[in-house]
Amino acid sequence: MSDLTLKAFQEQVSDLLLRHRSLLDVLSKTQQSSASINRSVIKAITECGCINLQAQKQPYPSEWTLEEAKSMAQSHVNGQLCENCVDAISVQLGKDLFYLAALCNLLGLGMDDILEKESQKCSTLGIFNLS
Repeated sequence: MSDLTLKAFQEQVSDLLLRHRSLLDVLSKTQQSSASINRSVIKAITECGCINLQAQKQPYPSEWTLEEAKSMAQSHVNGQLCENCVDAISVQLGKDLFYLAALCNLLGLGMDDILEKESQKCSTLGIFNLS
């Protein structure tokens, strides 16, 4: 397991980012990387077939408790990603993290601070954090 921190990753991205230092460039690259993640997942379904979707309306009877609703909610995913698809999706997620770090750098934001604030919000709001 790596000891790489978000701060160290941000510094590494800052050192490596040469071509896309413009905020507009980075914003467009984050959109592109997000689309590439979606495409990689879609390819796992439509080309590889290692996973498939069986989507339907989620049942949420009003008499269910929160714990019952959590246990009954489904991801709609059947199967498991194969090694090739894991690799392809991981590469795209890594690119997305790279450009998110670049965006944070350009705006003077710390990824670790953002993660901490979001975690605190989740802890404070709990189930009411459904956004």
